[in-house]
Amino acid sequence: MRIGELSKRTRIPIRMLRYYEERGLLRPERAPSGYRHYQEADVEQATLVSSLVRSGLPTRLILPLLQKNQVDGDDGDDLVALFDAEFARLDSQVKCLSFSRKAVQQHLRRLRTNRVNQKATVA
Repeated sequence: MRIGELSKRTRIPIRMLRYYEERGLLRPERAPSGYRHYQEADVEQATLVSSLVRSGLPTRLILPLLQKNQVDGDDGDDLVALFDAEFARLDSQVKCLSFSRKAVQQHLRRLRTNRVNQKATVA
């Protein structure tokens, strides 16, 4: 499939798909004419990359995550430290979002209860 179709299927702008390719996160085949040709598996990969980017994961961590290979030596230690820090950041973000979600949910219940009570009073 061409980049326009991938964009439509994933709802990821063409410009962002090109950026993902530039960073090595997507690797489409190239036709002799230079056009990109994406496989069906690229739909899932582009969606995953987009989700990881939206969650705030830096592209320098997305690439090793996609490669799923182990890095030995100092590079491996550095990568473990980066992923440990990112995991802690995401965990903190999840806790913050859960707290906010609960506050909004409680307020929504109060609003709905008040509306029901107001309608009952008017009737």
